[in-house]
Amino acid sequence: MWMNRLKLSRVTALVLLAYLTFSFAAGVFLADGTVHPIRRPLLPKDEMQGQRIAHAHQSDLSDALITASDGAILKGWRFRSHNSNGKAVILLHGLSDNRLGMVGYAEMLLDHGFSVLMPDARAHGASGGQLATYGLLESEDIRHWVDWLQQNEHPACTFGFGESMGAAQLLQSLQAEPHFCAVAAESAFSTFREIAYDRVGQFFRTGPWLGRTLLRPVVEVAFSYAKWKYKMDFEQISPEAKVAATKIPVLLIHGQIDSNIPIRHSRRIAAKHPSVSLWEVANANHCGAISTSRRELEQRLTHW
Repeated sequence: MWMNRLKLSRVTALVLLAYLTFSFAAGVFLADGTVHPIRRPLLPKDEMQGQRIAHAHQSDLSDALITASDGAILKGWRFRSHNSNGKAVILLHGLSDNRLGMVGYAEMLLDHGFSVLMPDARAHGASGGQLATYGLLESEDIRHWVDWLQQNEHPACTFGFGESMGAAQLLQSLQAEPHFCAVAAESAFSTFREIAYDRVGQFFRTGPWLGRTLLRPVVEVAFSYAKWKYKMDFEQISPEAKVAATKIPVLLIHGQIDSNIPIRHSRRIAAKHPSVSLWEVANANHCGAISTSRRELEQRLTHW
């Protein structure tokens, strides 16, 4: 009996050690991978595509550049419509993408006379910056881009539209940038903690419950490691909190069958502010409104 208890204690200790070791290693891996996303470079053929878009949609294309608060050089494109309506839009792309990911929206808005600014987020595309911070630094970057638009375009109104990571960054920026006339965000996450639970669950093909319960230590290690190594407090990344405090009109767009960032995120954000509008797009997956409901998307975006 004593030997059986000793054996059970040893097995329990080994299992616990393995669990803690796995949680630490997985948390470090998750944090490092999160702040160092795969970079999609801007290629010469992409520059040619930009020129073709400008020609096809009766607009002029020019390069845009700003210096961020931390010295990072951020780059993008500015399209100026020949039939300007006097308004401007900044388009913000998703994770591991670049400005090309927003081409479809740019074409749509150019045809309605908007000037369009398409920046590469920090640590993406042709922009500088070593780390993606999901709104911690990008909020100020967006403010600088809006200032650039004001100085170079003098628009009667400036709007913002982002998808996925760009959507979350846009909502996160509302506290720092009060000069938007309105913003629209497709497939945004509500808080970084909530999307972390999803990412853990998605890796094992379960729901977010796994990240909230059995693998909660993985998330806690990731948050603590990022704060220690990169001085990044993931707890401060909360689009839902920024929307709750803003007076800027917000349109949320989310596919009902989004398998990347579940629709509950936009529902959480909308619940924080009674005037926020949420369009739940039937049969649309992640950032899928432009594919499944293009006409309605165009109508909603151009009638801000």
